[in-house]
Amino acid sequence: MSHLSPAPYLVWSIISSILFAFLLYHLWSFDRFQCLKWNNGPYSGAFKRVMTYSYMLSVPLLMTFAFGFAIIKYQQGFVEFEGSIIAMPYTMWPESARRAIFPLTLAFSVGWSLEMITHLEELCFWLFLVNAGSVQQDWFRSWYFRTWIFGSIVATIYMPLLTILTRADPLQSEAYTFLGGSIGSLSLTLWFTPILWAFPAFLGSLKAEGVDTATIVRLTKFHELNTIRVVFRFIFVVPLVILGADGVSAHSHVNESMLWTDFLTIIAAFGLCISSALTLVIFFPRSVEGEIAAKKAARERKRNRSYGGHPSSIASQARFSQDSYSQNGHPDNQYQMPSPTKQRFSFPPSIQEGHAAGSNPSPQSMQKEWEHDEADLPSLTKVPIMRPNRRRGDDVEMGGFSGGLMVGNTLRRPPNINPLVHNFTSPIDLYNGEKAQTRLTFTQR
Repeated sequence: MSHLSPAPYLVWSIISSILFAFLLYHLWSFDRFQCLKWNNGPYSGAFKRVMTYSYMLSVPLLMTFAFGFAIIKYQQGFVEFEGSIIAMPYTMWPESARRAIFPLTLAFSVGWSLEMITHLEELCFWLFLVNAGSVQQDWFRSWYFRTWIFGSIVATIYMPLLTILTRADPLQSEAYTFLGGSIGSLSLTLWFTPILWAFPAFLGSLKAEGVDTATIVRLTKFHELNTIRVVFRFIFVVPLVILGADGVSAHSHVNESMLWTDFLTIIAAFGLCISSALTLVIFFPRSVEGEIAAKKAARERKRNRSYGGHPSSIASQARFSQDSYSQNGHPDNQYQMPSPTKQRFSFPPSIQEGHAAGSNPSPQSMQKEWEHDEADLPSLTKVPIMRPNRRRGDDVEMGGFSGGLMVGNTLRRPPNINPLVHNFTSPIDLYNGEKAQTRLTFTQR
């Protein structure tokens, strides 16, 4: 802390402010901050609340740490020491500035622990998704979920406790905070690399099972984002491991150089904020199709109100247009009089030939003819389940076919793919997978 110049904290302040601005813009575009409500729909369980609020709290805590030390550093300035210019040591700070050291360091430690909760959940979730092979597996009953709970409790306790126990010496407190947090984050990042290695093979197995293209595209996008995010996580944690390890050693070499301390700290700031921004994009993925559909629906409602239309009159006009379309066969003829001709009911060719020959077909023969003709029609049990479009606040969840894949006239259900693969939208929004699993169970019964 005392060996850092004001410039790294200024960079941290600017980068964290950009991250916070991006967070506000993304969440406003996502659902107008509806995801931040405590009761955001029937699927706002404890898991989703913990993940949402832990991530949202980490960014303000990071900003508090950066702005606080940037203000103190620029107020205290530099001093000359043994022929060189260095940042003023904390021992020469006024009492009010020294009292702010521990709260600011603790805020950074708590924010880092919340960040590790997020990273651990991502690690456990993607491990579960890659290894989930049967429809009976559930994220909330898996040992991956239990591992996340245990690891989150450990991260929440050990990071602030490490800062509290070493608060007597601010330099040692900073060094141990950097070292403890960076070792934990580095371990999670290293464990994430096998997932990136195995994910292309996982996508290949999904293609072999006949999974729809939309699911493959969505998972491929998440894979690319995770790859970029892991790279920036290394950029974030490796410099802090170097600074922390050098700070707790008996002879400091890196921390004595203003160039290397400023360089490593600034590089860590970019890695942290960029990886956090990618986490936000993955946790709250925007649906451009849904946003366009919602805007179109809003324009339709506004146009109906501008014409003074009442819902009942609009509905009656819609029914009249639909009836006219079905009677005349074309929407341009909806204001013409319906055709007085009656629809003809034609018998199968064999029955018509029997009438032409002057013979009266028996009911048994007519039944056989109908059964013969119906055999050529696809069975209703072979039609995949269709999900309608559903509104989620101001957003629209696009529907489609689910529960299986049409191959010719038969339905082939992927036997080794968890329904969560087909329906999930983000690692913290798992209600689609739960609904899909319930729907598949009901269908099989």
